[in-house]
Amino acid sequence: MDETDRVAAAVMARLARIDELRAGGPAGALLGELRALVPEAEAWARREGDARARAAATKLREEAEGMS
Repeated sequence: MDETDRVAAAVMARLARIDELRAGGPAGALLGELRALVPEAEAWARREGDARARAAATKLREEAEGMS
């Protein structure tokens, strides 16, 4: 597995955990997972080199910074 695949797998695993928590997990745990997703999504977007992916990661960061 190369680094791009590893980063993508980490993002997908985190998204699965987020989906599970959205179905009834503690709000604090969900928020923690969302915040941890940000740097992983940014790393994936950088590796992909896609402008849409970078824009989505930037939007995710901005929205996560507004959470408390």
